[in-house]
Amino acid sequence: MPDQLGEQTKDRTSVELFAGAGGLALGVQRAGFRPLLYNEFNKRAGETLEANGAKPRGDEEGIPKPGEPCPLVVGDVRELSMEYLRDAEVDVLAGGPPCQPFSLGGAHKGTEDSRNMFPEMFRAVRQIRPKAVICENVRGLLRPSFKRYFDYIQRELELPFEERADGASWEEHDKILKRRREEKPRDPSERYEVIMTPVNAADYGVPQIRHRVILVAFRADLNVDIEAFKRAVRPQYSEEALIRSMLDGSYWKRHRAIREVPDHVAERVHARLPQQELPQDEDGEKKPWRTLRDAIAGIDGNRPLPPVPEELFDRKEHYLGGFTYHIGWPGARIYDGHTPNELDRPAKTVKAGVHGVPGGESVMLLDDKEPDPEAPNGWKYKHRYMTVRETARVMTFPDDHKLEGPRGEKMRQLGNAVPVLLGEVFAKAVAAALDEAESRR
Repeated sequence: MPDQLGEQTKDRTSVELFAGAGGLALGVQRAGFRPLLYNEFNKRAGETLEANGAKPRGDEEGIPKPGEPCPLVVGDVRELSMEYLRDAEVDVLAGGPPCQPFSLGGAHKGTEDSRNMFPEMFRAVRQIRPKAVICENVRGLLRPSFKRYFDYIQRELELPFEERADGASWEEHDKILKRRREEKPRDPSERYEVIMTPVNAADYGVPQIRHRVILVAFRADLNVDIEAFKRAVRPQYSEEALIRSMLDGSYWKRHRAIREVPDHVAERVHARLPQQELPQDEDGEKKPWRTLRDAIAGIDGNRPLPPVPEELFDRKEHYLGGFTYHIGWPGARIYDGHTPNELDRPAKTVKAGVHGVPGGESVMLLDDKEPDPEAPNGWKYKHRYMTVRETARVMTFPDDHKLEGPRGEKMRQLGNAVPVLLGEVFAKAVAAALDEAESRR
């Protein structure tokens, strides 16, 4: 990553709200933050967090020591007090408030939706006073119909101690925030500097097209170098680099060293690639987007996942290659409006559904052909449902990460998660920014 702000030099801590299956929490932990508390409302997701090492806290408000499991509270965040964490000097408060109010799937009710949990993130900021905040949400917040409210959300994060009065509308509160932000802060530790970054997860090494918004806020009294942080989270992968790797053959050579890729597959892909010379990346050479084939073949040290033979599309766990959740599922269909995933593109956005969600997000085309008298050339490519393990890889979860519940619940948790790698990139940049700022004090 260019313009990295320096190596992390101290033990840092975090608190995770709306933890879900643990994608953002794991990314933050990989960046060197020790978790002090997880909170999650959904029971099954709570079971997933517990299966991966978290320990139910109960009513006790204790701060774990290094090496102890992270306390887990499963329940409504609105009933959770976090004031006991103030003296712990928490470095990062992280979380992705439920996105349904701002997503197409949630009928985009926005602030009027009772599932809007941004106010609880701001309450947590007031109670904990963290050095930094990482907040992920859907790209729907950038739609014109939400622009005024999203601007208000950012101002609330900038001035979280200017609480909204009971009975006041958000518009009334926003007028107060606009006045306050023009004034010199009475206490810089109660004001935050906010960076809003629209992201496509594929641009950060995730083998998936996933458009999101990430808000990062630094406490103003720390004097973090904001411009250096922005440089540190610039995308490092690009579609143009992927296309170049296909045209020069390096992509196919790498994959054919792992498993046979038929010539007709490469020919089909190449027929749709631009043949003219592509412009160079603006800020230096980037790495190729990672594809679904990359995820299945194994990236970042993962072993290749074995194929799932048709005779094992039986909903049973056969532990193919020793992998869990790599289960064949029958009945996959392709029809109008449900285009499947292609192996040599990043996967489509994983959504919080089983397999009936719009767009065919969990159906994938294979390399194998089969006869089809209705097709123009007399054949078509076979297809099947992605396994839970393949979907977890698309979300960059490690293969040893456990998921609790039946298939549909596992897929829901994955669809609601933050890709681990995306969270890690931003959390590492936050850690480095805090280190650099504290070295100057």
